[in-house]
Amino acid sequence: MDANHKLCAQTSDSDLLLQNPEYYRRLVGKLIYLTVIRPDISFAVGIISRYMHSPRRSHLQAVARILRYLKTAPGQGLVYKSSSSAPTLVAYSDADYVVSLDDRWSTNGFCTYFGGHLITWRSKKQVVVARSSAEAEYRAMASMVSELT
Repeated sequence: MDANHKLCAQTSDSDLLLQNPEYYRRLVGKLIYLTVIRPDISFAVGIISRYMHSPRRSHLQAVARILRYLKTAPGQGLVYKSSSSAPTLVAYSDADYVVSLDDRWSTNGFCTYFGGHLITWRSKKQVVVARSSAEAEYRAMASMVSELT
């Protein structure tokens, strides 16, 4: 997804509800299934899946953008190779402060690598409204440490 593109449930009056929301729901459902082998689209699919109850034209355009990305980057899947070095556990976390225009909640995410191979990842809205970006980052780290433990 474009970093500057913000989706929300209520947009301008020109952004009409879709006539056939089932089409949108089927596309998003297929993308959710695809995230099992394509973790690079997990965040974008999580964003568009928030609007399955009342999809708008801008939401369908975001789905089309994800599909164009998948078409132009077909080889971006999970690859596991053998390694002769000792395996190490490495984890990364990040938070996006007040990213959702609908409810002002922050989003956090983390990924865990073992021996250089991605084994777990998650991107999720935080359950409370953070008061600062530092608080959002600490909550993201706490979520990651909890997963590691």
